[in-house]
Amino acid sequence: MPLSNLHDHGSTRLSSTSTFAILAFFQMKIRKLAEMGTLLSSFRSRAGPNVSAAAQSGSHIIAPVLTNNTITGGVHILHNAHGFTFDRPHSETTQTSATRSLIFRHKTRICSECQYVTDYNSLPGERVLLSERYTQPLILQRYRHLQEREEELRSSGEDFQQVLNSRSSDESSHLNSLFNPDNHGISPSSVILQGNSGNGKTLTVQKIMMDWASDKLFKERFDIVFHLKCKEINRIPGRKSLVEILSYSCSLTPDQISQILKQLPEKVLFIIDGFDELKLTQDIYYMSPHTDVIQKAPAEVTLCALLRGHILPESFLLVTTRSTATDTLSNLLKGPQRFTEIMGFSQKGVEEYFQKFFQDEQLFRRAYTFVKANENLFTACSIPVICWIICTTIKERFRVGADVSSGLETTTSIYVDFVSTLLKHHCQGLSQPVPTLLRSLGQLAERGMLEQQVLLDENTVYETVSDPVANPFLCKFLFKRRICQETMFSFMHLSFQEFFTALYCVILDEEESQRKLSQLISVQNSRWLSDPPRFAAVVQFAFGLLNKDVRYTLRKTLGLFVHPNTQALLKEWILKELQIDILHDRTLFILHCLYELHEEDFVIKAMKSWSRINAYASFLTRTDCWALLYCSQCCQSIEELDLLSCIGLTSEKLMMILPALPKFKKLTLPLENPSVSDLVELMCALTRGQTLNSQEVHVISDFKNHSAHRTELSIGKELSRIFIRHLWHVDPTRSLGSLSLTLPRSELTNINWTKL
Repeated sequence: MPLSNLHDHGSTRLSSTSTFAILAFFQMKIRKLAEMGTLLSSFRSRAGPNVSAAAQSGSHIIAPVLTNNTITGGVHILHNAHGFTFDRPHSETTQTSATRSLIFRHKTRICSECQYVTDYNSLPGERVLLSERYTQPLILQRYRHLQEREEELRSSGEDFQQVLNSRSSDESSHLNSLFNPDNHGISPSSVILQGNSGNGKTLTVQKIMMDWASDKLFKERFDIVFHLKCKEINRIPGRKSLVEILSYSCSLTPDQISQILKQLPEKVLFIIDGFDELKLTQDIYYMSPHTDVIQKAPAEVTLCALLRGHILPESFLLVTTRSTATDTLSNLLKGPQRFTEIMGFSQKGVEEYFQKFFQDEQLFRRAYTFVKANENLFTACSIPVICWIICTTIKERFRVGADVSSGLETTTSIYVDFVSTLLKHHCQGLSQPVPTLLRSLGQLAERGMLEQQVLLDENTVYETVSDPVANPFLCKFLFKRRICQETMFSFMHLSFQEFFTALYCVILDEEESQRKLSQLISVQNSRWLSDPPRFAAVVQFAFGLLNKDVRYTLRKTLGLFVHPNTQALLKEWILKELQIDILHDRTLFILHCLYELHEEDFVIKAMKSWSRINAYASFLTRTDCWALLYCSQCCQSIEELDLLSCIGLTSEKLMMILPALPKFKKLTLPLENPSVSDLVELMCALTRGQTLNSQEVHVISDFKNHSAHRTELSIGKELSRIFIRHLWHVDPTRSLGSLSLTLPRSELTNINWTKL
């Protein structure tokens, strides 16, 4: 029998109770048949089962009823599985003018509300355009393997960006492809959009709503889109129907919403934001199935009936959640399902976000160049909330005319701001006080560090953290182990695990805090013979937490107190370290500790006892250069900077440390392929506006074979004398062998080296 003819009326009559029972039974049967791909053929086959359905006067049955040999009654079969197209009466597939008017009003209201965003620090009435904040994050449509997750957690700087780029090369998704058919031609009814706290889930939902209302997204796919926030559903009292719940979040009345849903059930998208915040009760498991848009129940029960497909099974769902609630959501959600995950910003995304935020090419370039030069901050910028914190801080420095770096001192200060922001804006109804929560997190972080684990097993987490599912700083994921499924947790990144370990050590009571820090220090002193010990970053964060501004933030916003004797212990230790003659294997580590502390008076005191900075056999990162620059500028002069055995001093990094070089009486710099302009910049830095001391500069271009290619630049004592000499193998393309200038001191400082 052609499906278009399934509208005949018969005489069999059913009671109201029987109708609901038959309805529920055959909804399930039809879904199963469709998934097996046999529904169409069973209707068309003469040998297949015969179907009969009857509707009581004034009612409809939306699934066929099996009796004898005919199908009768007001039967409408609807299914959104790929490949199935069923005819509907013209009055039901075509929007009425009244419905079009309601949808237009709904879209207009959405455009008005969604075109702006309110920043975390906005004053009353302050708003910014969504277009000035939203940047498409990296979205993956698959689960990652255990090894991939560990690689993401442990990498940093350029390595971290390379990892993200490898994920985005051919796997990333755009918003318009979320409901596209998969490789088998099947479109999902439900899409899970998972993401960590602060990764941009809510802003992405706002962007979807704005683009749909502006006819830029899903124009042909969805006639109406509704947006529900779980934290608002938690506050809805009493028993409510679906149309009543929807009326809380839009400008339409329950009757108007019911009218739209009746006409367009298969063209409706429900976006449910923040499932992890939904307060679920046992009612969702024990209350009878709930199938009507006007049937009332507790708000969370009604919502779960929608998620399960008991209400409006033809509709579509997009649900955002943190990873800690994904498994619960998946068990509730109707199928077919699709899993997607927001990974945060790629390097291209970070750059685009900065450009949109500053709205000025010059300011954007200054800010982005500064942050990109700090590997730690640049890694953290993959988290959109941290990107906003950093941009906001830099913009404030621009506003008051201060140096960019002066308001963005340390990685520690940014992490403390991030923790404060998440606790204030992303944690509703915590079950314990903030200090207790942070101590338990720190204890878990320390345990992972001691065991050298970034992937933490479920038992360990629950032994330490009372409610890990509600914790915004933990990530939860499932993986397959043989025939079983296991659960693991992690921090957002290894750097956050290191940060919380340091925080735990400094906020304990005085005696326990000093014991923990003494253990860390002893580990540092004993394990530098090969690679830097794994607690090096923890100690650096501990110094950052001693900064007076950071301590003020800890006390004011988080209720945490760092004991003065804890501060004294770490400061005394680093002063003793600086008395050691041979520090070259720990030079960069000491510089980073002083940089994170960022207290100028103490850094000046420390640098007075350091006559020779020798970073032996180290790979020099851009963050190392920032630390070297800051510490060098805190002293009047210092005898020597020897970077002879360092690797990676590129022209870019040389430009970063140039302002500090006149502080040193002797310099040895292993430049990688220096250009003429690099040498010009170096001479300018050593002479511009300086009262020249006796200064000797050695620039080694080939530090693997010093005699093959060596550039020496020196400045004499009495008459200012600059001597530049290149030594290399015979090379006819080289035109300059040496250059010697002897000039009165007064003239030397005024030379335009670029013209020379």
